[in-house]
Amino acid sequence: MARKKIRIAIIGVGNCASSLVQGIHYYKDARDDEFVPGVMHVNFGGYHISDIEVVAAFDVNTNKVGKDVAEAIYAEPNNTAVFAKVPKLGVKVLRGPVLDGMNKYTAELVPVDEKQKSVDVVKVLKDAKVDAVINYLPVGSQKATEFYAQAAIDAGCGFVNCIPVFIASNPVWAAKFQKAGLPVIGDDIKAQVGATITHRTLVNLFLDRGMKIERTYQLNTGGNTDFLNMLERERLASKKISKTEAVRSQIDARGQQIADEDIHVGPSDYVPWQKDNKICFLRIESKHFGDVPMNLELRLSVEDSPNSAGVAIDSIRCLKLALDNKLAGAIIEPAAYFQKHPPKQIEDRTARDMVEKFIIKYGQAAAQTRKVEHRPALV
Repeated sequence: MARKKIRIAIIGVGNCASSLVQGIHYYKDARDDEFVPGVMHVNFGGYHISDIEVVAAFDVNTNKVGKDVAEAIYAEPNNTAVFAKVPKLGVKVLRGPVLDGMNKYTAELVPVDEKQKSVDVVKVLKDAKVDAVINYLPVGSQKATEFYAQAAIDAGCGFVNCIPVFIASNPVWAAKFQKAGLPVIGDDIKAQVGATITHRTLVNLFLDRGMKIERTYQLNTGGNTDFLNMLERERLASKKISKTEAVRSQIDARGQQIADEDIHVGPSDYVPWQKDNKICFLRIESKHFGDVPMNLELRLSVEDSPNSAGVAIDSIRCLKLALDNKLAGAIIEPAAYFQKHPPKQIEDRTARDMVEKFIIKYGQAAAQTRKVEHRPALV
């Protein structure tokens, strides 16, 4: 019996979409018991990585609109690592609405034909029988994200929100998905080992060892369009909230407090030649026994988009399990582990255990319904 696919629509065919599509192809033949860096399991509740199928995609860049998704993911200004050559998928990138998805900085690199009309997004999603809409719009795209979130609801699709515009963590939007009987996972995807998860882990190490966080910062530079977009500081409000809360929540959970002026987390600058490489500069100041001062400084260098692609793959498969089991509203367990700004902040190790239980509980039921073999989650 043929395996059931997870039919996805991608909003924004940028670097993150490129790494996601490349990864689905790169690991299409992975064994169920094979180790794949960046995903929890190859067989995730009965769904293989290769079960994810791109059936629709939207963008506004004239370099991408009208091209097969497999061609568009390599088009400028995309500049992430190419680790797989994806064959044509037979799915063309369609013109979506611009709304607030562009600013004066990204306009220099992203040509838009203003005369070209947007397609009927809801109709496209319905006709393509999309299960999950994946949001990769630029930071600060409030109106555009809300437009696509509503389109997902109107078309009967689940929604994975990978950017820091608050949908799953916004009670109003979470209630809209709940009322529609649809799941949403968000907001603002964590990388596999990126700046935020590293910062959170080190903060918890300090706290576990009886060290108070007195001051800390996280500064990030990069050369992709995400960093170019964030030169417009007005678009950064939700991003700074998301990244700061991801770290502060770990301190608050231990009953400690840190003053606003003693914690700074956020993007720093755009360095074109870095391309999709992201460099994080992190500092934590504390005191040892006897009030003896100490500090930690770290420099982290990662290829930004592949760093989150595996997490996106697991988020998509969690969303499909939620759809299979008719779960609705904000899905807490995967959001807490995969997202920076979930509806509820949970320490990462605990959140991972919750996702494992989620897979076992809902994956087994889904596998029985589809009459495909379910293999228990690997330890």
